Amino acid sequence: MQISFALAMWGPGIAAIVTTLFVEKRPLKALRLNTLGPKRFYLVAWFLPPALTLLTLATTLLLGTGFFDPTFSMMRDALAQAPQSKQALPSVEVLVAAQLAFGLLLAPFINILFALGEELGWRGFLLPKLLPLGQWKAIVISGAIWGIWHAPTTLLYGYNFPQHYYLGMLIMVVGCILLGTILSWLYLNTRSPWVTALAHGAFNASPGLAIFFLKPGFDTALGGSALGLAGWIPMGLFVGWLVLTKRLPVQVKEDVVPGNAI
Repeated sequence: MQISFALAMWGPGIAAIVTTLFVEKRPLKALRLNTLGPKRFYLVAWFLPPALTLLTLATTLLLGTGFFDPTFSMMRDALAQAPQSKQALPSVEVLVAAQLAFGLLLAPFINILFALGEELGWRGFLLPKLLPLGQWKAIVISGAIWGIWHAPTTLLYGYNFPQHYYLGMLIMVVGCILLGTILSWLYLNTRSPWVTALAHGAFNASPGLAIFFLKPGFDTALGGSALGLAGWIPMGLFVGWLVLTKRLPVQVKEDVVPGNAI
C-alpha cells in the first residue's frame, strides 16, 4: 500500500509534464527543473520541517491531546510483533536514535524521488498559473486543491487520520493550505521545484520525531501530526512570522509568471 501511495505522488508531476509538453507545447525547462535558486533556502527546506514537527510534539503535550512516553512503547510493541530474529536486536533506545537520525539526515533526500512528482504539479505548474489572481489567492487555492487531491486516500483508507475518515478530509485541506503556504514561500524565493521537493520530503520523513515520544492511541487529528490541529499552531505561527517580517508575500520576479519561465 505504501508503495502505491509513493508512486501516486508522481500523478501531478506527470500531468504537469504532459500538459507542458503536449498541450502548451513548451519545453520541459518551463517547469524550472534546471533552476536551483539561492542555496540558503535549501537549509530551511531541510531543517524547518523537523523543527515544526518538534513544535507539534510540544503543542500536543501542552494541549493534552497526547502524552509523553519516555519508554518508547510504540516501538517496543512493534518489535514484539515482529518475527523473532536469531540475532539479538539493539536496544529500543538505539533503534529509536537510528530511526531519528535516518529521518533527519538521509530520508529527506531519498523522499525527493517521490515528492518531486507532487511538487512539479502543485508548486512547479499550478502555483505559477494561479499567480495572476494574486499571490495569496494562488497560494491558498493551490494548497486547497492539494488537500482535496488527498481525499480518496483519506476517505477510503483514513490516510493520516484513521480515526476520522470524513472529518479527516477537511483537516487535510487546512493542513495542506498551511504547509502549502510554506512550500510556496520557498518556491517563490527560489523559483525551483527542487527546494519544495526537499522540504516536502523532509516533512514526510519527520513524523517519527513526534510519534516515537507519544503514548499509543492518540488522535492524530488533534495531536502528533503536523497536518492536524497541533501542527496547525506552529505552522500558523511561522506563516504569521513571514507576514510580520514582510517575507510574505514574496516579491516575485517576472520570470515566474506563466509564459515567461526560462
